[in-house]
Amino acid sequence: MIIVMKAHAEPKQIEGVVKRVEELGYKVHLSRGEARTIIGVIGADEHLIAGEAFEVMDGVDKTMRVMQPFKLASRDFSEANSVIDAGGVAIGGQRIVVMAGPCSVESRAMILETAHLVKEAGATILRGGAFKPRSSPYSFQGLAEEGLRYLAEAREATGLPIITEVMGPDDVALVGEYTDIFQVGARNTQNYSLLKALGRQKKPVFLKRGISGTIQELLMSAEYILAGGNMNVMVCERGIRTYETATRNTFDINAIPVLKDLTHLPVVADPSHGTGMWQLVGRIALAAVAAGTDALMIEVHPDPARAWSDGAQSLTPERFTTLMGELRLVAQAVGRTI
Repeated sequence: MIIVMKAHAEPKQIEGVVKRVEELGYKVHLSRGEARTIIGVIGADEHLIAGEAFEVMDGVDKTMRVMQPFKLASRDFSEANSVIDAGGVAIGGQRIVVMAGPCSVESRAMILETAHLVKEAGATILRGGAFKPRSSPYSFQGLAEEGLRYLAEAREATGLPIITEVMGPDDVALVGEYTDIFQVGARNTQNYSLLKALGRQKKPVFLKRGISGTIQELLMSAEYILAGGNMNVMVCERGIRTYETATRNTFDINAIPVLKDLTHLPVVADPSHGTGMWQLVGRIALAAVAAGTDALMIEVHPDPARAWSDGAQSLTPERFTTLMGELRLVAQAVGRTI
């Protein structure tokens, strides 16, 4: 349930409502707008708390039941789009953010070279994996903390905030020392211990859709982080597993407008994993912008043929530069910028 305070309600009135909610044993999330404050009641049984006479309390305008199971992620909770500050880059606003870089950090020289190249082309966030969850235990698993140090050095050299994957709750503290955005990969979308740990810190979280996950399951996973107190969450469509074998995954372009209708959280598209084929990445990226994505994640490698992972879906710097020009045209056509 949410409690909508009257325009310009006094602080003591807001405090009174919060105190009453907490007396009932529920948690509170405050959303303060320019004129109104919305009080989210977390953990409440909608039927039991509906009997409470909040509407007669001073400063309260109305109460509303949130019909979706994902309470805090729902548009019922916030009609306005959430904008997340990730290392000085706003995600969820009028400008479409492009995150670019290699699947995995292979060496210091390689990530520094890539960082400069993607920044020159117009990317505003650097991606790179230091910990790599792989289907085979014999595949390259990442450089771990060494890779995190290289990413941090690339940030210092270019000014680009970094996003990298966190694998488990025990890794949150270490990765958090380096990254600007925590990435939760598709294999960890329902790793609830990890999601709860990320909810207890404040850095932005980039949450990918599960390999065979539904949109509701994605938003319920986001709810775990939000319910923990961290409202800096963005959700990513990265393709799902279907019966189709022509591409690595089936990129669900429908998911972008559906998510934009269901949630106030920023929506991101990952056409690299969504297709698994560099030849398709650009076209799906353009379609995602037209469909309303707030950000793109695109894999770029200086020499994809020699990449240690995901070379088949990585763009060369030259192809990425060309794509950025095309993306600007589509963004302009839908009233946005890149």
